[in-house]
Amino acid sequence: MLLLIAAVVAMLTRRLRLPYSVGLVVAGILLAVSPFAPKVSLTKDLIFTALLPPLLFEAAFYLHWNELRRNFPVIVVLATLGVVLSAGLTAAGMHYLMHWEWIGALVFGVLIAATDPVSVIATFKEAKAHGRLLVLIEAESLFNDGSAAVAFGVIVAVASGQQFSSVQILTRLLESIGGGILCGGVVAIGALLLAGRTTDHLVEITFTTIAAYGSFLLADHFGFSGVLATIAAGLVMSNFTRIGGISTRGKEAVHDFWEYAAFIANSFVFLLIGMHEAHQNLIAIWLPAVVAIALVTLGRAVAIYPCCLLFARSSLRVTARHQHVLFWGGLRGALALALALSLSPDVPLRESIIAISFAVVAFSVFVQGLTMAPFLRRMREIPGSQSEC
Repeated sequence: MLLLIAAVVAMLTRRLRLPYSVGLVVAGILLAVSPFAPKVSLTKDLIFTALLPPLLFEAAFYLHWNELRRNFPVIVVLATLGVVLSAGLTAAGMHYLMHWEWIGALVFGVLIAATDPVSVIATFKEAKAHGRLLVLIEAESLFNDGSAAVAFGVIVAVASGQQFSSVQILTRLLESIGGGILCGGVVAIGALLLAGRTTDHLVEITFTTIAAYGSFLLADHFGFSGVLATIAAGLVMSNFTRIGGISTRGKEAVHDFWEYAAFIANSFVFLLIGMHEAHQNLIAIWLPAVVAIALVTLGRAVAIYPCCLLFARSSLRVTARHQHVLFWGGLRGALALALALSLSPDVPLRESIIAISFAVVAFSVFVQGLTMAPFLRRMREIPGSQSEC
C-alpha cells in the first residue's frame, strides 16, 4: 500500500509541480486518519538501520570528488563550527525563554542543529539546483549530519548521568569520528577488491549494498559513527577505483539501483513522518513550538553567515546568494526525529523534545519545502546568478 501511494503521489506532485516530500507527508497524514492505515511505526531503528544507510550512501557515492575537495574547508567549518553555533543558540534560547533544564535544552539543540540529508538533497534535486551550490548543499548536509550525530551521542551520555572530563569528551568525539571513517573505508575497500574480480552487474550491486549497510552496522557495533562510516564508504567506492572497480555495465546498473533505493527510502521516510504528524497535538504545544522554530531558524543563520564570512577574502568565498540558499535550505527531517525517538525515558523533557522536534520538521517540510523552488528561481533572476545556481 505504501509503495502504491508513493508512486501515485510522485505522479501527482510532478503534474502539480509540488515538492515530492510535501506530497508524501500530506498523503501520510490522510492515510493515518483513514480506516486503512497500516500499523507501521516511525522508530529510531527503522530510520537508522533500514532507511538512512541507502540515502547517505547514494548521496555520498555521487558527490563530485574534485568539487568536494576544492570546497572541503568551507564544508568542514559549516559542519562543525556551524553545528556548535546553531546548537548553542537554540539550547540557550529554550533555556532562557521556555525555562527548559540546560541538559534537555542542549539535547534538543544538538539533535535539531543538523540539516537532514534526506530532506535537503531530495528538495534540491527536485528543484534542479546544480554547480557549486549543489555540492555545498549536499556535502554540508551529509557532514553536518555526521557531526551532529556524534555530538548527540556525547550529550546524551552526559544527560544519562555519566561524568566526563573535557579530555574524555574530546577523546570520545575523535574516536567516534575516526572509528566511523575507518570502518567505512575498510568495508568499502574490501567491497571494491571483490567487485574488481567480477563483471556480473548483479554481484556488483550486491557489493555496493554490503558497503552501504555493512559500514553502518560495523561502526555502530563498535560504538562509532555509523553515519560517517556510510558516507566514507560511498566516497571511497566512487573514487578509489585504482584498487578495483565496477564494470561499465555495472556502473549503469548500480546507478539505476541506488536511484531507485533512494526513491523507496525517501518515500517511506516522508510517508511515515506524515502518519506520525497526524497523531501530534500541535495546538497544545504551539507556544514552545513557535519559539523553537524561530530559534532554529535564527540558529541556522548564525551557522551560515558568520562561518562563510571567514572565507570572504579567499578563493573559497561563498556568494551572498549561495549563503541565502544555504540558510533557507537548512531543512530538518528524519534524522532529527530518529535522534529524538532514540532518547531513553530518563532524559529530561524527553516527550517535549519529541513533540517540538515534530513541530520543527513540519515547519521545515511545509514552509521551507514549498518555498524552496520559488526561492531558487528568484535567485536565478538576479543578474549573474544563472550559472551559479
